[in-house]
Amino acid sequence: MKYGYARVSTEAQDLTAQIDRLQTAGCQRIFFEKQSGKDANRPQLKRLLRGLKAGDVVYAVVSDRVARDPFDLLSILRTVTAAGAGLRLLDEPFIDTTSEMSDLVLFLVGWAAKWQRRRILQNTANGRARAMAMGVKFGRKPKLSMQQRVEALARLAAGEAKGAVASSFKVSGSTISRLQSQHLR
Repeated sequence: MKYGYARVSTEAQDLTAQIDRLQTAGCQRIFFEKQSGKDANRPQLKRLLRGLKAGDVVYAVVSDRVARDPFDLLSILRTVTAAGAGLRLLDEPFIDTTSEMSDLVLFLVGWAAKWQRRRILQNTANGRARAMAMGVKFGRKPKLSMQQRVEALARLAAGEAKGAVASSFKVSGSTISRLQSQHLR
């Protein structure tokens, strides 16, 4: 059976063009959804993948409609091929697991995913290093200002209960406990 899969990211976007193309390609059943492609955890995609049988073919217009992340695409490709089905992309004919070159396609997609992931990690590390060199502070902003921390520590040193100090600053007791333990180091 020929299945189609169409996706847009938001309710405001229109699926009509994708659905028309999938119908023209001969898809007998089309699964579609309006949901972000940031991960493969999408109800209609899962439903489609669960129902695949040997000989079925899944069509989509382009790869980013199926998955935005190359690792997700590789995982979806593995699910499709494990079912004995195929995947074909209308605008990216080099991704066609129904061809004789399907093993090569899967290898190349896997290699591209691995390469892209390394590039992302390297770019992120470089950007973080540049930001730190420019004095950018990472992480959550402190709940208490420096003056409030000094006051809280003084009140704790004077014997006031942690709960009372926390309540007066409108923070949790664990925030005051962390402040105290950091001060004792």
